[in-house]
Amino acid sequence: MADRTNAARADRLEKAAGRKAAVGAKLRATPASSEVSATQLDRLIHERTRLAIVSALAANPSLTFSELKDLLQASDGNLSVHARKLEDAGYVACTKSFAGRTPRTEYRLTASGRRALEKYLDHMEALIRATREA
Repeated sequence: MADRTNAARADRLEKAAGRKAAVGAKLRATPASSEVSATQLDRLIHERTRLAIVSALAANPSLTFSELKDLLQASDGNLSVHARKLEDAGYVACTKSFAGRTPRTEYRLTASGRRALEKYLDHMEALIRATREA
């Protein structure tokens, strides 16, 4: 019984490896993928919360910390850490001011951030195309 289970598992792994190789080959052959290989996803943007921040800012000229927090349903600490990483990378610009005595933090997507998002989206579209064609 154990031999049949191990043989079935090995067969499934071999088929999965074949599918992965086929997708990789198609991705390398895709013209859009010539500038982005399968292993070069922008890890900074790929994280869920940071992708959400960049996407929200791409759709809006700017958003305040509170607006982003409500939109993403994120905690203060989580949002601030991810926004700081994007800011350090130059993808997001942060402006701090006061509205009366209340601090106001406003974020906007930089030109570099917009290019990085476009590149990321192109890469994901190429992966999806290659996967569907496999």
